[in-house]
Amino acid sequence: MKNALGAVDSVLLLGGRSEIGLAVVELLVKRGARRIVLAVRGETDAPDLKALGAEVHVVDFDAARPESHGDVVRTAVDLVGDLDVVISAFGVLGDQAVYERDPVSAAHAVAVNFGGQVSVCLHVAERLREQRHGTLIVLSSVAGVRVRKANYVYGSTKAGLDGFAQGLGDALHGSGANVMVVRPGFVRGRMTAGMPPAPMATTPGEVAAAVVAGLREGKETVWAPAVLAPVFALMRVLPRAVWRRMPR
Repeated sequence: MKNALGAVDSVLLLGGRSEIGLAVVELLVKRGARRIVLAVRGETDAPDLKALGAEVHVVDFDAARPESHGDVVRTAVDLVGDLDVVISAFGVLGDQAVYERDPVSAAHAVAVNFGGQVSVCLHVAERLREQRHGTLIVLSSVAGVRVRKANYVYGSTKAGLDGFAQGLGDALHGSGANVMVVRPGFVRGRMTAGMPPAPMATTPGEVAAAVVAGLREGKETVWAPAVLAPVFALMRVLPRAVWRRMPR
């Protein structure tokens, strides 16, 4: 449950290596969150959350093993009790050219980015519905708002995830639990290292600030930066012949 001041107390981060996810957790801890679970495969470069006063637990999480996802959520609940905020922030970007040469690798990416999200988010939703409160934050992307030829495998997984998250939010409406869909633009970080930044590029810290503000305001959708909302309102209606000519 939220603490006596109404601030978030417990947080589960699915994808404990995500720069955006960790930045959100750090901000929430600075604002009063005290019980943190980082679900991650392997090691995590988490900030020193304990030094900020948080109780931190690390549990094993493999997005490609949906049969294990229910246990991950149950373990988190056993460790910290009710979940105030769950951040689903895992995924792989990959390389479109590699996917075209190796369709098996593309299928694996789809299984993680979409199938893994569907599995674990349904388990989370079941828990939030039972406890009658809590917010599931799903990191989508503007790449899924309208899929580009430059990264259509990755973009299609985000399009599927975005639609799924919106539908899940509608299914939870009235239960006390809710879903926030986050649509960042190009984020400068480890995942995009070496890539030329797109216009209106942002940082993990800036996305995290937008997420925490959206959480405070009870938003269902957060664009980061906010200017991308009107930009993609236009992008959505561009004729396909024009869209195809967009630079890679």
